[in-house]
Amino acid sequence: MKSLNSVSRKIVGLALVALLVGMGATAQAATYVAKIGHLESAQQSRNTLLVKVAKLVKERTNGDVEFQIYPQGQLGGQRQMNEGVQLGAIEGTIAPAAFLGGFNPLVSILDVPYLYPDDDARSQKLRESKFGKMLLDSFADKGVVAITLWPNGRKCFSSNKPISTIDDFAGQKFRVMDSKILIEQFKALGASAVALPFSELYTALQTGVVDGEENPLDTIQRMKYFEVQKNFVISYHGLMEDFVLFNQMWWESLPEKYRTIITDAFLEVIPELVAHKAKSVQAALDEIKSHDVNVEVLTAEQKAKFRAKMFQPSMDVFLSQTGDAGKKLYDVYTEEYNNIMK
Repeated sequence: MKSLNSVSRKIVGLALVALLVGMGATAQAATYVAKIGHLESAQQSRNTLLVKVAKLVKERTNGDVEFQIYPQGQLGGQRQMNEGVQLGAIEGTIAPAAFLGGFNPLVSILDVPYLYPDDDARSQKLRESKFGKMLLDSFADKGVVAITLWPNGRKCFSSNKPISTIDDFAGQKFRVMDSKILIEQFKALGASAVALPFSELYTALQTGVVDGEENPLDTIQRMKYFEVQKNFVISYHGLMEDFVLFNQMWWESLPEKYRTIITDAFLEVIPELVAHKAKSVQAALDEIKSHDVNVEVLTAEQKAKFRAKMFQPSMDVFLSQTGDAGKKLYDVYTEEYNNIMK
């Protein structure tokens, strides 16, 4: 009997432990859960810092808000994720501006070459200025809330033909994403642009369908374009900006203090995001230079010449596509940019 009582006590004790563990798990379950999808791999800058934001938000809301992160297109292509956030099928996405022009035409201003100042600190001031706020607010009637812009690098040029001077671009063919602004960017340099899917670019460079392309250095390195390109110009002319988007109904269901915590966390990690990306870009540049290629880094004076040639024709295309709303955004941009550059 004594042995039976001992066994019974153990069973009761284990049951109590299981009950307490279950109660603890229930108490810790998040009230607000957001599935957040994006296209980059788990090792890249966007995902690395998104994981950190999720940790900060969970800590600062005492577990009440949980971000479930799905990298590398696990929730679909970017268009599917944009629509998913809009319809509430998922709660959030980190979306490159290049994939949002059809969804929100004002975002296409970020395709204009040399839109931001050359240095990171001034660029961040522009993101946080009235210009940046206008861009975020332009999503308000689309069922999503844009809470901040996230930097994700800048593009450079490459070609199988020389491109060390502006005049070298004349007559060459470059692959671009399907954007009239980007097509005009190359037209301003005397080159032509061909819109091709990203998946076809390596073969197009290899076979001479196009002479060159534009991409961030870490993309160039990852896709091994140095195998089919001879000349690289470190121009940093084109922005790769991300928008942090949440479903409007989900966002408005949050207590105001949680919205502030989330927004602040995304802003707080930007310096680390920039540093992480810079390290990745430098590693990519080092690898590219290790191959039998020519690499030229543009000086500030050379960049100014490229900007003078490319900026306004590309901006004019943006203005023709966006009417009065685009003109208002451009006017605010011009004012804020000039103030920052003083």
